Amino acid sequence: MAFSLHYCTHVKHSEEPKVATQGAIGKKPLQVLEKIRENLERLNEKMEVMIELQKHGRKDVQSISDTPLDVMTLLSMPDHLRKTAMTVCRLGRATADEVAQQTHRARAVESAYLNQLVIMGYLKKERKGRKAYFYVDRESQG
Repeated sequence: MAFSLHYCTHVKHSEEPKVATQGAIGKKPLQVLEKIRENLERLNEKMEVMIELQKHGRKDVQSISDTPLDVMTLLSMPDHLRKTAMTVCRLGRATADEVAQQTHRARAVESAYLNQLVIMGYLKKERKGRKAYFYVDRESQG
């Protein structure tokens, strides 16, 4: 009896860490892959902005900043930026948090998209204290 009790206890202790280790190892690669995917998405978005700026060259950066957000401009944008731009058009003037509430995306994601639209010249950005407000500059469109 004592032998079998000792054996069961020994097996129980030796198997638990093994299972826990396998679970931790199983999750780590998935977390690493998810981080890599997120980083690649961010890099792709930055590359899109850089490519857009290069297409128009340094001389045209001024004219890009005066480009209105008309239908053709919106249709030429990637879906993720179009959704953000249209939300700002609807709201008129908004923070990244306000845009994120409308689009149901993370604030940080919207902040990145809004800043891309500013770099591309489609939106303007104004700071008031710690808050940044994004808007379409209607005066330069008229």
